[in-house]
Amino acid sequence: MTERSPRKQVLLRLDPAVHEALARWAADELRSANAQIEFLLRKALADAGRLPTAPGPLPRRGRPPKAARPERPERPERPQPE
Repeated sequence: MTERSPRKQVLLRLDPAVHEALARWAADELRSANAQIEFLLRKALADAGRLPTAPGPLPRRGRPPKAARPERPERPERPQPE
C-alpha cells in the first residue's frame, strides 16, 4: 500500500448560483462538488501546460472493486427447524 500525503484543505467562497450549477454538474457526473472542482482545476492546469509532473491520482471514492475487497468468512449453516 502506498502512503499518501495529507490532502490540502482550502476555503473557497463561491457565488450561490455558481455553487448550485457546479453541484448539479457534479451530481450529473456522480461526483461530489469538491471532486468536481478538483477535476476541473486539474483539467485547466493541464490545458494551460501547468499541471505538475507528478500530481497524485484523484482519490477513488466509494466501494473498492470486488478483487480488492477481502474475502468474507463462510457463514456456518443454520440448523433447519424440524
